[in-house]
Amino acid sequence: MRVRTPVSEPLRVLLLGNYAPDRQESMQRFSTMLEHGLAGRDIAVRTVTPPASFPGLNGSIGGKWVGYLDKFSRFPAALPALVAWAEVVHVCDHSNAMYCNWIAERPTLVTCHDLLAVRGARGEDTDCPASRSGKVLQEWIVRGLRQARMIAAVSSYTLADARRIVGRDTDIRLVLNGLNHAYQPVPVDEARARLAGFAGITERPYLLNVGSNLARKNRAGVLRVFAQLRQHHNIDLALVGQGMTPELEKLAEQLNVRAHIRELPGVDNRTLEALYSHAHALLFPSRFEGFGWPIIEAQASGCPVVCSDCGPFPEVAGTAAVIRSFTDEDGMANDLRALFDPVARKCTIAAGLANAARFTRERMIDDYAALYRELGRRA
Repeated sequence: MRVRTPVSEPLRVLLLGNYAPDRQESMQRFSTMLEHGLAGRDIAVRTVTPPASFPGLNGSIGGKWVGYLDKFSRFPAALPALVAWAEVVHVCDHSNAMYCNWIAERPTLVTCHDLLAVRGARGEDTDCPASRSGKVLQEWIVRGLRQARMIAAVSSYTLADARRIVGRDTDIRLVLNGLNHAYQPVPVDEARARLAGFAGITERPYLLNVGSNLARKNRAGVLRVFAQLRQHHNIDLALVGQGMTPELEKLAEQLNVRAHIRELPGVDNRTLEALYSHAHALLFPSRFEGFGWPIIEAQASGCPVVCSDCGPFPEVAGTAAVIRSFTDEDGMANDLRALFDPVARKCTIAAGLANAARFTRERMIDDYAALYRELGRRA
């Protein structure tokens, strides 16, 4: 008589993503990258996010309060039924860790991207001040992190913060981020073709900065360094992400560089890849970050990187970027001038490509799959 071997069922993992009207694009890309990357790994995946009751109100005062109701009342009430299917729940963004209160019966993993807002709410200098209600929210997040079975920190810097703030009794692992797109150097002609929609962007060399106008991103420093560089070179500045605030506009006028700045919002991955590939360099002088995705995106695209010595950057950039204190704007300007030398530029690009190879999506997905299975076995 033939004995039938039992067929194991795929591990069921529920990904808990972000509220769409909040427009946290990097977090949305992260959960999408996990969902797509886990396909074919004997893991069944579902993604849930807090549903938006009235997405048309986004950005208004009414939309803010509707968002609170969606995220903190309607969605928690629906969570027990949603998680009943899962064997492991992965909260993809630590800012949603408060949902651990409603899913404690399931093994839960939370990815901690940074604890800058928590630290700011506790009075630490992270350029992330908090209102009274913000302080309550951040402590709620910390309590949620303490309820998780496991935390994955995206850098050693963030891991150290998590151990200090969440507590050493919590199981905290290091899982470095991976690239959310297969960035690679784009040949000059193809890069120009992809950038044809931005009239004149390829007529002169341009310095690149990718990010938002949050104080910790130090875009004022970007403008000051760029102004120094323009004293010696006919170069433009491309700002990818948010457009400049009135304060930054005023600073650009004072520095006499406003006419040489291009603001490029809503850029997709293929266009960003071309921008990196064609740029003179990425300037990334942040004061505080949890990881620093643009650094490895630029390096993978063959773009030299000049950045600050912000907490996680030495680990993420390795020895392939030119790293200085964010206060050393003269030094950054000199470093950017040095990259006009073909030999120095070629060496920096080669080192960056080698460093970026550490941050593949496949490696990151493998790391998370191993954590899911470990949590599944524990359960």
